[in-house]
Amino acid sequence: MSDFYKKIIDNNKEWVESKLAIDPNFFADLAKGQTPPLLWIGCSDSRVPANEIIGAKPGEVFVHRNIANMVVHSDMNMLSVLDYAVNVLKVEHVIVCGHYGCGGVKAAMGNQSIGIIDNWIRHIKDVYRLHNEYLDSIQDENERFNAFVEINVKEQVFDLCKTSIVQGAWKNGQNLTIHGWVYGLNSGYVTDLNVNFSSNKGLEEVYQLKL
Repeated sequence: MSDFYKKIIDNNKEWVESKLAIDPNFFADLAKGQTPPLLWIGCSDSRVPANEIIGAKPGEVFVHRNIANMVVHSDMNMLSVLDYAVNVLKVEHVIVCGHYGCGGVKAAMGNQSIGIIDNWIRHIKDVYRLHNEYLDSIQDENERFNAFVEINVKEQVFDLCKTSIVQGAWKNGQNLTIHGWVYGLNSGYVTDLNVNFSSNKGLEEVYQLKL
């Protein structure tokens, strides 16, 4: 057994003991079920832990993560998580959280073939294509990178709002708001991008489903 593997097993034991020392019923209560108010759609990057960033406890955040926090309409994994969160758990908030320095977004700005992930990166490239005139006008490469990270989050928020799952919840009068954030790896702070939707009225008419 490697030292690293043994360490994480030991860490788990210490964590359990620390929780039970504060509340002997901590895990018994967790096992009864979950009613998280929030679905977090974030990047798989190991430096962006959803619960820790917002100071949430176990049971408070339902989480889906993938490369570059994408909302792809053919992704049954993401759609299944979204459907369960919205229609079963009845979350009231969905946050799409990107982060500055995102490797997936950076890869989409270039032409290097990485492997099978190229097929996923293409979805991010599609976002760049939609905004290439603005992005190409930014001379500083790092500023362009940061702008693309923000634009990508906004587009994923729009794509969430376009789903029949979210629009169905709105039609049924469910209290559900979609938000877009970016996390700063070098600061720890999140930036609210002010793309907050509680209905489909902010979408172009072609995307407003008549359910």
